[in-house]
Amino acid sequence: MSLEKILRMVNITKQFGNVQALKGVDFDVGENEVVGLLGDNGAGKSTLVKIIAGFHPPTTGEFYFAGEKVRFLSPQNARKVGIEAVYQESALVDLMSISRNFFLGREPTKFGYLDEKRMDEECVKAVTTIGVRVRSPREKVSVLSGGERQSICIGRALYFQAKLLLFDEPTAALSVKESEYVLKRIKSLKEKGVSAVVVAHNIYHVYSIADRFVILDRGIKIGEFLREDVTVEDIMQVIRTGSAEALEKRKSD
Repeated sequence: MSLEKILRMVNITKQFGNVQALKGVDFDVGENEVVGLLGDNGAGKSTLVKIIAGFHPPTTGEFYFAGEKVRFLSPQNARKVGIEAVYQESALVDLMSISRNFFLGREPTKFGYLDEKRMDEECVKAVTTIGVRVRSPREKVSVLSGGERQSICIGRALYFQAKLLLFDEPTAALSVKESEYVLKRIKSLKEKGVSAVVVAHNIYHVYSIADRFVILDRGIKIGEFLREDVTVEDIMQVIRTGSAEALEKRKSD
């Protein structure tokens, strides 16, 4: 697979006091590509995603986005260039309406007041585009299912012209049906010219939507594979053993 790189990270390290969470990680994402970021607990997956999203600066290393060298000091810096993190319930306020959540922190105004009419219309239009039906944009977010919440977040990111979406355990708290619903939304991002990074413990979920897999172990990148070159069992073996050597040797024989 030959793709232009929307994201390129070179020799990324991250230290928290005496703990080194990432150790010289190279990581990239192509345009219109879904990358599964995998590994056991403590592998450094969430740390890497938080660096991409602007929550943490890397201790050392180089970070390029859309061909430009960047250094984010906050999530706002990342959003400005087109990187959005899609969370579950923590990203939405239950007591607010769907449209208020959709524009949370970026509300349009008219004559100094919230332009609620525009918010409602734009929210419905955006979420309908990705296949979500809401009875009313004025309904509270608390009435939505987990899958619908995730889809609202995806619709919001696309509305604000995200080029790269980050998903950290997007199906962790969802039912089987809701998980399928969200995975379908993530897979459809490529049709809209958007790339994605997906972190998940459920390898079967990630395998169904990702083009490529990057595997971390205790802060080190230990493997990188195209989907057509590996099975789910191959990936599980690499994670379980903490090494890709046996897999690479088997494939070369």
